[in-house]
Amino acid sequence: MGWKWAQGAALVAAVASAMALAAMAATPGSGSWPRFGWNAQGTSDSPVPTGITANNLSRLKRQDVTLDGTVDAAVIFLHAARIHGARHDAFIFTTTYGKTEALDAHSGQLLWRYTPPGYDDWAGSYRITNATPVAGPHGRYVYAASPDGYLQKIAVADGHAVWRTAITRLAKREKITSSLNLWHGHLIATTGGYVGDQTPYQGHVAILDAANGRLLHVWNALCSNRAGLLEPASCSQQRAAIWGRAGAVIQPGTGNIFIATGNGPWNGKTAWGDAVIELNASATRMLANYTPTNTHELNRRDLDIGSTSPVLLGNGYIAQGGKDGHIRVLRLAAIRGTDAHRGPAAQMVDTPGTTDLFTAPALVQGSHGEWLFVADYRGTEAWRFADGRLSKAWSNEQAGTSPVVAGGLLYVYDPHGGGLYVYQPWSGRQVGDLPCPKGHWNSPIVVDGMIAEPVGSANAHETSGTLEIWRLPGK
Repeated sequence: MGWKWAQGAALVAAVASAMALAAMAATPGSGSWPRFGWNAQGTSDSPVPTGITANNLSRLKRQDVTLDGTVDAAVIFLHAARIHGARHDAFIFTTTYGKTEALDAHSGQLLWRYTPPGYDDWAGSYRITNATPVAGPHGRYVYAASPDGYLQKIAVADGHAVWRTAITRLAKREKITSSLNLWHGHLIATTGGYVGDQTPYQGHVAILDAANGRLLHVWNALCSNRAGLLEPASCSQQRAAIWGRAGAVIQPGTGNIFIATGNGPWNGKTAWGDAVIELNASATRMLANYTPTNTHELNRRDLDIGSTSPVLLGNGYIAQGGKDGHIRVLRLAAIRGTDAHRGPAAQMVDTPGTTDLFTAPALVQGSHGEWLFVADYRGTEAWRFADGRLSKAWSNEQAGTSPVVAGGLLYVYDPHGGGLYVYQPWSGRQVGDLPCPKGHWNSPIVVDGMIAEPVGSANAHETSGTLEIWRLPGK
């Protein structure tokens, strides 16, 4: 009897431990914003109270923090991180030329800076990264990318690199542009190409052991019958970049990986250009795939379906935007398996400006139902999702980068005209407009009475930049 009780207790403890690990991997620590999109599935919806409301937006005080690099991405935030022996709330970011830095969130003072080896070789050149770093579950380490094709694990305590691992054999052609992700001790990163599609390159999904940096597996979007890092010229198939802002998004519970690829050849066997792909958690097996009926036209016209990452809607659906000005709703059950799935989507709607979608939509699932917020360079829209279909709730002509929802408000940064616009999500009513300079792919985070918005464009190839921080009084 005692042995059986002990066995049952051990099983309960094991299940509880597994559930705790899953929760820890799926959601950030208290008060932190540890990755692009806030959580591993990239919803960009933080339910944590921010202290900022429509009524106190006008009380925010703005600080311009000068940086020694442009952050054409988003920053992350760690609450009460131990740095140099003291507790600091810290904004951490990676510049376009690969410096990763920590700032005290309340003073804007530099706490540490990590500069990758060889920085002077590419600083000011076309070789850049737009990847947002990701923090480990206990806030002791962050993981960042650099233009030499390496990922590095950096100690939050002092900014030194614990390990460095290359995820490309040709960093001059293969770019780490998407944000990094972390799941159950695995670091997940993707690669694409540079502006102009200068081959040779292929899109890859790289899985690393976050503890020691060992490269565990690589799934190749082209020559997908070959595992491991490819010499790009050794594969006759070229391109199929994985470059959406959110990179690889993770399905809660299963840990399955969802990515979308850019223009490139598609044959439904070893070439997966302009496709939506589901992989298992180790990226060793394809579980589902989809490409549109006109995939070859998309390839010919450079209309990447993978200009944004998949959005994991409820009830087994996916939303996938693209450079062709459409958002496709896909039913996951219909595209399961390794056989090629080419055809029409369950539903197809236009992007806000019927133009390129280079941003990551925000997804809210809660008491108001399921909502998708989308912005592009010509407008911002809100869609309700129910019964397998999107229906438009509101729209405007205000351009935006990747939206975020935090503390019950919707934040959208206008990279063309400058300014951070704040909305009531369910009505679309604008409740604030925070002036700031122009940018490119930069997007905000909102946490603990503060808003952090990097500005500037990687395309300017500058080695300086600015982080705009708005604070409630006392922050």
